[in-house]
Amino acid sequence: MTNLVKPIPGSSFPFIEATLLDGSRVNLGQAHGDADWQMLVVYRGKHCPLCVRYLNLLEQHKEALNAIGVSVTAVSADSKAQLTDNMDSLDVSFPIAYGVTVEQMKQLGLYISAPRSDKETDHDFSEPALFVINGEGVLQAVDISNAPFLRPELDVVVRGLTFVRKQTDYPIRGTLVY
Repeated sequence: MTNLVKPIPGSSFPFIEATLLDGSRVNLGQAHGDADWQMLVVYRGKHCPLCVRYLNLLEQHKEALNAIGVSVTAVSADSKAQLTDNMDSLDVSFPIAYGVTVEQMKQLGLYISAPRSDKETDHDFSEPALFVINGEGVLQAVDISNAPFLRPELDVVVRGLTFVRKQTDYPIRGTLVY
């Protein structure tokens, strides 16, 4: 069994950039707008209907996340052309970046899959993940999946983050390494 390196909650989130459709580069772990925390949603890509559904559902929670100071960015390994094509299926207003490399996927501890055929996609891609980075650039919460149907329920995530943001002494969980 190969040892996968997973990010440890409570550690600094790595500096990883990706590209937005307008050509600008974005630091995936940095909050934007009026927020001081960042939620990064990693999705499989255009070929995944569950990802499209999840991102559209995330849009419905964006206002509640912004109200507690959490900005949202999504990213995949898709190309600019694939993301452009996918925008017809997405009804979102948060930034979506493209072009995450396999090396960056490894840095984030993501599970990586190969396409089953050329009809699926033309590149290796990551399975879903969700990262919450606090105002100090520290990984507050992480969910890494190896399958498109295993994702946290967004209403539960929003309620949980609302609770954590209101508590001044709520610790980052899962920091022990054995």
